[in-house]
Amino acid sequence: MTATGADLTLRHPVERFRLENGLRVVLAPDRSVPVVAVTVSYDVGMRNEPEGRTGFAHLFEHLMFQGSANVPKMEHARLVQAAGGTFNGSTHQDYTNYYEALPAEALERALFLEADRMAAPAITEENLRNQIDVVKEEIRVNVLNRPYGAFPWLQLPQIAFDGFANTHDGYGSFVDLESSTVDDAADFFHRHYAPGNAVLCLGGDLDVDEAERLVRRWFDPVPAREVPPTPPTGEPSPTSVRSGVVEDRLAPAPAVALGWRVPDPVGDLDGYLGTVLLAELLSEGDASRLERRLVHDDQLAIAQSSYVGLFGDPFDVRDATLLTTQVHHPTSVPVEKVVAAVHEEVGRIAAEGVGPDELARVQARTEAQLLRQADSVLGRTLGFATAELVHGRAELAGELAARLAAVRPEQVQVAARGLDPGTVAVLELRATGGRR
Repeated sequence: MTATGADLTLRHPVERFRLENGLRVVLAPDRSVPVVAVTVSYDVGMRNEPEGRTGFAHLFEHLMFQGSANVPKMEHARLVQAAGGTFNGSTHQDYTNYYEALPAEALERALFLEADRMAAPAITEENLRNQIDVVKEEIRVNVLNRPYGAFPWLQLPQIAFDGFANTHDGYGSFVDLESSTVDDAADFFHRHYAPGNAVLCLGGDLDVDEAERLVRRWFDPVPAREVPPTPPTGEPSPTSVRSGVVEDRLAPAPAVALGWRVPDPVGDLDGYLGTVLLAELLSEGDASRLERRLVHDDQLAIAQSSYVGLFGDPFDVRDATLLTTQVHHPTSVPVEKVVAAVHEEVGRIAAEGVGPDELARVQARTEAQLLRQADSVLGRTLGFATAELVHGRAELAGELAARLAAVRPEQVQVAARGLDPGTVAVLELRATGGRR
């Protein structure tokens, strides 16, 4: 039996209010489990970084864990873990978030910790230098000394886009990181970490009135500051093919990535949902179009994948973004043959459409992934927070599975027609060294 949109819609109530300092607060109570999640999402990500300060959004995420006015270094971690909770943070293209999941009775502890670092993180020369070294080591481990470390997420945008916001290295260059100063960090905090530039989202075992009282107790005293405008990240659609080549001495086999501009995730959500399902249809599972064609039938590829969004989460990003197909192939297979096969498969969907059974299979898998992410209190609360920040509606996170279930075959066909071979960005990776 096929699930209906009503079956797939999360029914958790969502309430919201705004403090005088501008902080937006979302409450998503669920009294079924004795756990709470606290998330603070700031409307600043990699695309907000100024020229000469690449990697600063991620660096500042690290700084936010180095203590604050009333919380010494390492005390945040100790207090959360002592209560039986977990914590973390993450940097994205358009936002940075911080979160805790704890037993319900520890809610006030998490609110105190987040309010304290929203008001006054410990921005010192010692903390800055220490965290620059930590980030540089992350880059060495995750990018410089790993096969395909920058491919394609750091390299393809440089070809596919024009503006600095979309093309620069969000992990950061060593030159930019090392030249960062305490004044830079203080300015970044003042500009982007104002209460009015953030969403506080609480989920789980909450009494709404008590939760609001605690939020006001700890966050009302945080001073209001001017909120920066959302940076323009949209770009005109490309009108020609763009291509580039990179070399990787650590890669055991060559690879190629194709990137197409897709509809605005916020302004054209219906068109965008068709693209999300198209990416799944192309590459997810043994029955997918590209897996059958490239890996099994023609044996042109070792592995392939397609996804929307820089980090593979299609619902955490604003315009502009890409559908990316990446293919790792044997050295004996010319890259031109791989690219032609990908275009042929996309063209077949554009010309012939997709059958209802094939689409239903892809929809069921995608819906299951969304519902699984929302199964935990923390996962659900993070989803509400991102939807509130990016789309202005926390409720959308609970509606996405139903919205995907309602996508029609013709919407996927239209999405395939948007993947024009004449406007694709192609990045070829040449394996120049192989394993050592």
